[in-house]
Amino acid sequence: MTHTYNVTGITCGSCEKKVTDALKALPDVKNISIDRQNNAVTIEMSKHIATETLQVALQAYPKYQLTEQISAPVVPVFAEEETRSWLATYRPLILVFGYITVVSVLTGTVNGVWNVWEAMRLFMAGFFLVFSFFKLLDLTGFADSYSMYDIVAKKIRAWGYIYPFVELALGVAFLTNFQPILVNGITFLVMTVSIIGVLQSVLNKRKIKCACLGAVFNLPMSTVTIIEDLLMIGMSLLMLYTMR
Repeated sequence: MTHTYNVTGITCGSCEKKVTDALKALPDVKNISIDRQNNAVTIEMSKHIATETLQVALQAYPKYQLTEQISAPVVPVFAEEETRSWLATYRPLILVFGYITVVSVLTGTVNGVWNVWEAMRLFMAGFFLVFSFFKLLDLTGFADSYSMYDIVAKKIRAWGYIYPFVELALGVAFLTNFQPILVNGITFLVMTVSIIGVLQSVLNKRKIKCACLGAVFNLPMSTVTIIEDLLMIGMSLLMLYTMR
């Protein structure tokens, strides 16, 4: 069962982590999603937990006050997205992909001749550099969101802090064409592991935040995220195939 509560005092990624860790320490709490913008926390639990028990769990942090919502007990984390069009919701992601695509197409030339493989390499470089940039703008916020669904970050929280730097390193490696076989192999491995948690969340219809653009944009997890990861997996496989 899932219930949503009002919570005040959460102003940053560090606050989200404190509240999440405190509530997750309770038995029967399966998952927690925090909507900082709307001062709400959604708790997925295996059986009902009294509001008083949740409040006691936060007693160590008097800054954060949790209360029941007056309205219906279950509120989707991305309820505001349901009133927006698909284009409006994913406009940031579309713009990012659009800029990267245009730049890679315009610069993907070798000896004055446009080369699809060169354009693909530059696209992958742009993808990782831009996406790591947005993640690093709020590293803690990204780590909090990522740990909600990634199979590695769920068990090893430090991975959420390391992952943006892995993307940054991959972006630089693709840009400089460093050890292409090794780099494409690592890309395939990293993105394949990443997509597992995405698939689980989408197939289970969990209303959680996608961390693809870090904590800067409030993007919901959806099939768009799956397509994004599959695109990078497919490109890395194609690049490896041409290097045989």
